[in-house]
Amino acid sequence: MNSALDPASDIDALVAEHVTKTFGETVAVRDVSFEVKRGEIVALLGPSGCGKSTTLRVIAGFERPDEGLVQINGETAVGPGVWRPPERRRVGIVPQDFALFPHLSVTENIAFGLADGHRAWWTRPWRRFRREATPARVSEMLELVGLREFGERYPHELSGGEAQRVALARALAPEPAAVLLDEPFSNLDQNLRASLRLAMRRILKAANTAAVFVTHDREEALSLADRVAVMREGRIEQIGAPDDIYYRPETRFIGSFVGDANILPATSVRYGAETELGFVILLNPSEGEDGRPLDVLLRPEQLALKDADRDDVEAARVINSEYYGHDQVVRVRLPSGLQVETRLRTEVVWQPDDPVQVVVLDDAIGFAR
Repeated sequence: MNSALDPASDIDALVAEHVTKTFGETVAVRDVSFEVKRGEIVALLGPSGCGKSTTLRVIAGFERPDEGLVQINGETAVGPGVWRPPERRRVGIVPQDFALFPHLSVTENIAFGLADGHRAWWTRPWRRFRREATPARVSEMLELVGLREFGERYPHELSGGEAQRVALARALAPEPAAVLLDEPFSNLDQNLRASLRLAMRRILKAANTAAVFVTHDREEALSLADRVAVMREGRIEQIGAPDDIYYRPETRFIGSFVGDANILPATSVRYGAETELGFVILLNPSEGEDGRPLDVLLRPEQLALKDADRDDVEAARVINSEYYGHDQVVRVRLPSGLQVETRLRTEVVWQPDDPVQVVVLDDAIGFAR
């Protein structure tokens, strides 16, 4: 696919620096900074009310920040003395409800933002496509999103996933520097989401456009994004590759929010910590003195179970298990009364009150108390 951007350019397609936005006494976004390269997908992940949607609206130009800078393809959209309205920003928007025109066909919906003189709030005709070039571009977009045979259909004749892809094609048609997606899977059936995430990633990568999407679903963020920015109370607490966010969380909140977590009390020792499960190596060992109290985070898949002597009164005991076919989640009560959760294969199906030994398989993360 051709791009309106210089393929040799190493300029970040989107930059946000120290963005702050308040509504009355409420600070919705606090000093948010991140960048997105061309062809990169970044997720803004966090609970409701954390500021992720407001951040997206500031980038799009629907909200004016109190402080900060937004640059799109090297040009300042928001900054000291600079304010570009939405129609002059090189961004495409995929709304949560897709916002397709019900009286227009798929072809007409995609073409709407390309024809001279049209102004749609979700797409911007920055390249000013010639009217005679529009059919070729629409055909290219239909091919990209896998809907080549759907051009004459109307929105009511589409499934939710098909409508989403039409909305994405419309946003990408004018070749934006960045595309912004607001909870792109929230209106779709749960069973379709996994396959549609793969399709969405393929389309965005093929378009080679910077993308930012907002979600509160950790599976969506970890599976679709190249980098994940976890937000809390208006701030980005950590931004990094999905595996770093999952296995190397920088805060206790992130560790618990992005995945199921066992938090164990521990005492720091050289290179690791002593826990009820024994010594564990820490990926972030303490630089202080031994003997300091810590909390250690272990994911359920980092634990395994072994049979223990049924007469061992000090053995951990299975509380219950949930069988999923491909794996099972087994909850265990340790001798101290603390409960942990393990995610295991299903060669052995554990039963309530089975005595077990809990084994740590991998390194852990420690958090100072």
